[in-house]
Amino acid sequence: MSTDTNDADSDESSGHCSTPDSDGEVAEEIAIISFERKLDTAREIEAGIGDAYERVDIIEYHGDVFAEHWGEYDCFVGLMASGIAMRKTAPLLDDKWDDPAIVVVDEALTWAIPITGGHHGANQVAHDLSQLGAVPAMTTASEAAGKQGVESKAKALDTHVVNGDSTVATNLAVLNDELGPVARLDGPRAVLVGDDVTVLKRNAADGVVLGTGTVSGVKKAQVLDAWEAVLDDLNLEFSDVEFIATGTRKEGEEGLYEAAQEIGAGVVLFEKETLEGFEGPSPSRSKELIGWPGIAEASAIAGGREHDLARKKERFDDAVTVAVGR
Repeated sequence: MSTDTNDADSDESSGHCSTPDSDGEVAEEIAIISFERKLDTAREIEAGIGDAYERVDIIEYHGDVFAEHWGEYDCFVGLMASGIAMRKTAPLLDDKWDDPAIVVVDEALTWAIPITGGHHGANQVAHDLSQLGAVPAMTTASEAAGKQGVESKAKALDTHVVNGDSTVATNLAVLNDELGPVARLDGPRAVLVGDDVTVLKRNAADGVVLGTGTVSGVKKAQVLDAWEAVLDDLNLEFSDVEFIATGTRKEGEEGLYEAAQEIGAGVVLFEKETLEGFEGPSPSRSKELIGWPGIAEASAIAGGREHDLARKKERFDDAVTVAVGR
């Protein structure tokens, strides 16, 4: 996602592993509902995605299984025909912000289809099932259009949506390319918003931002080793990381995204114009060669609460440059 941010003295500011809450942007506790004859496939799913979640249980199907466990899990993975899952869960649905997400998958692991709660865990689980070969059939409008809805933006920033009803308007703006970047206001400050303004609140009280630049084709292990080195130097751990910050030119860099997923952190992409407003103190070859400020320091400063560096940039393995923002 792209984000712009300015300090709290400005009149305006412009600009993916969080803690589950009542808004349900993420899924952490999964129930795989399976017929007895499909339990081997259920166990394959459990082994394939289990490490990414706090809890993955396999429950054998019976007529009242969804009703019996409703509210116990963030997401149900139904290893069954979509019609069965739809008929059994439809009477239980009440509110999209409170209902569990539901994904159905076939026995051959060909398709993973979010039925409800796409923005509240189902798309996330379907994407993870793609690691087992299933094609995630996303039907939520923003994802179907190849865009990032505000709930997904919230997850990347390790935040949650405070006012859920607003997302209808803001996700429509995403579809129409009218939303713009996420604005950040640092307090203490009082803000008056309308019904079409989605408010995101940070999940963590504090933490650091890992500003990261990489060479093309960087490997996940190289990124993880670099992050671990700078955090060790500050006596910090991966759990202290709010999110990963980088430039939009690094969008889709596979090794970077895989590393972020490994530590349960979202990746925030800053536009060039934003980074130019938060240029770091260290000289940058990127500035000389392509006109971009040094991505590691600038993105760490832009993403940090105090717009300051806890650690200047350092290059590792001639492949990864990391700075730490606070």
